[in-house]
Amino acid sequence: MSLSDIACKNAKAKEKQYRLADGDGLNLLVQTNGSKLWQLRYRYLEKENILSFGKYPLITLAEARAKRDEAKKLLANGINPSAKRKEEKINAATSARTTFGLIVEEVLERSRSRNASTTAEKNRWYLEDLAAPLAKRPIKEITAAEILQLLQKIEKSGRRETARKMRGAIGRVFRHAIVTLRAENDPTGALRGALEPPKVVGRAAVTDERKFGQLLQAIDDYDGWPTLKASLQFLALTCVRPGEVRGAARDEFDLKKAVWRIPAERMKMRTPHDVPLSKQALTVLDDVWSLSEYGTLVFPSIRSIKRPLSENAMNSALRRMGYTKDEVTAHGFRATVSTILNARGYDADVIEAVLAHQDKNAIRRTYNRATYWDQRVKLMQEWADLLDDLRAGV
Repeated sequence: MSLSDIACKNAKAKEKQYRLADGDGLNLLVQTNGSKLWQLRYRYLEKENILSFGKYPLITLAEARAKRDEAKKLLANGINPSAKRKEEKINAATSARTTFGLIVEEVLERSRSRNASTTAEKNRWYLEDLAAPLAKRPIKEITAAEILQLLQKIEKSGRRETARKMRGAIGRVFRHAIVTLRAENDPTGALRGALEPPKVVGRAAVTDERKFGQLLQAIDDYDGWPTLKASLQFLALTCVRPGEVRGAARDEFDLKKAVWRIPAERMKMRTPHDVPLSKQALTVLDDVWSLSEYGTLVFPSIRSIKRPLSENAMNSALRRMGYTKDEVTAHGFRATVSTILNARGYDADVIEAVLAHQDKNAIRRTYNRATYWDQRVKLMQEWADLLDDLRAGV
């Protein structure tokens, strides 16, 4: 005789647990503490099995019967319902370990060990902040259409280059998942050509010698935070990237030998770079050295000697001097160096070595780094002397 909901509700605990049968193997197990549990008793390969469906009344009589019918269909197809449930639990656990967000953590860890800190932070921004809607999704379930929708939202805000680079970052996550056997394909491959091409805008730079002299004079007259002023002076003298100046540590400098050794982890191309220091560069360091004697950074923030100048500090100072973002940027100083030195006929290979541009040929790269050192020392001093002349000509 089939059970009724009233019979299930009124079933009371006894000294020993007992079962109320509903039919086709479905039973309500009434335990000694009054708890009631749905069970299906069935035979598979001549062995008796018991499959639990959950507690009553959380699982209603109708729901228990539906679960029983599903299990019977599996049995009719030669599938053990208990084994099927275990497989589903394993797949669910595996899916939890293969979400996009968890694989992102692995990729970012690799990024931190292989890329400069600024590049690693950019990757984190793309994959954790902008791609946050994908974080909890099992990576195998993420589709090209889903990624495209996310990228187009960024694209519509005017950030075409960000959308393009984010597609590449997401693609790296999928390729890592593929080689670790947690995904079978990279859906970002289908998105090639789906985004609008970015508008190419070069770094704003002053390439006219007279105007650059005026800029140098404006920096010298800047009355803001001393380390910020010094960082701009040092940037112009050393021809490195702004991030490399901002993160400059005291222990990277050999002042007696007049060399700044930037470690690989702080360089864009992950290759160590030695910078010859001119007399003028040493003077800038001497002016600010005492300001950071209790910290590790040469150009610390105004807020704390433990923190570097912010990423926008140099550009903000240039704006306060009256220069717009279309006229000059801190990163544009390198374009200035390249333009002026090439126009004056200096050896292009030596200029490239000064700017730490990476030669694709590893043997030649090592050869150039050693061969051009003396020329670089000479060139950096001549560059510093030229900057003095440009100031004087204002």
